[in-house]
Amino acid sequence: MSETDRNDAPLLFRDMIGEFELALEESGTGNYLLRLYVSGMTPNSIRAIENIRKICVEHLEGRYQLEIIDIYQQPIFAKEGQIIAAPTLVKELPPPLRKFIGDLSQTERILVGLDLRKK
Repeated sequence: MSETDRNDAPLLFRDMIGEFELALEESGTGNYLLRLYVSGMTPNSIRAIENIRKICVEHLEGRYQLEIIDIYQQPIFAKEGQIIAAPTLVKELPPPLRKFIGDLSQTERILVGLDLRKK
């Protein structure tokens, strides 16, 4: 996207475009951009946070950025991310985009989905 196009976009989208372009540059280095959408501090949300943090530490050390978004506090992000259930993990980068719904307790399945293990 050119600088002119970026300046014509609304401020929120300009920030998102810049963030995405930076993440895209980093994706060439094997870095992961993960977003975990939770709905408050429910037991499922807490388990999902614990499970994805454990996966990241054990399998992606130094190669990931994890954002945890509470859709109760920031519902606009659920709409923008087309999130229909929580908890939902979204792997933005590296492509392809993938979504995982649930408490992320099926570690092997998550690792295959993140392309960290073969089927």
